[in-house]
Amino acid sequence: MNSFTVATPVGPFTVLASGDAVLAAGFTDRVDDLVPLVHPRLRGAADADVDVIAKAVTEYFEGDLTALDPVPVRQDTDGEFLGHAWRVLRSVPPGAPVTYTEFAALAGRPAAVRAAAQACARNAAALFVPCHRVIGRDGGLAGYRWGVDVKRWLLRHEADATPPRG
Repeated sequence: MNSFTVATPVGPFTVLASGDAVLAAGFTDRVDDLVPLVHPRLRGAADADVDVIAKAVTEYFEGDLTALDPVPVRQDTDGEFLGHAWRVLRSVPPGAPVTYTEFAALAGRPAAVRAAAQACARNAAALFVPCHRVIGRDGGLAGYRWGVDVKRWLLRHEADATPPRG
């Protein structure tokens, strides 16, 4: 695994990567905060092209909200729903947050709101798998591993950089 840290408007953002894929990412400058989030099966020593991934992160914070889309993410799970839910999260467009109920429906299990919330909570690859785009039914922002202030900033950044629809 390789790592890098980028300074962002909301603090340091660190990425762990192996091969061409992100394994874990979050708003911290401590790699030790991220290693436990990586499934043990993925903790190999493969080198990563961190320059390409770092460039995508920088472009995202500069306003290119699609810069992270092509970056592969590898998260392993012991359950089928989590992997599917994480792929679905990657399809939620910036500037258009969804509720946990809507996310469960998008993932094909409308009654599984708690499972959808668990997918967000267990997501190791912040930004790349944008669980910050899932909000409470009342618009509340509780439940982000890296803090509500970071989630609020990310949602505002995406809303401000997204062209109006219509």
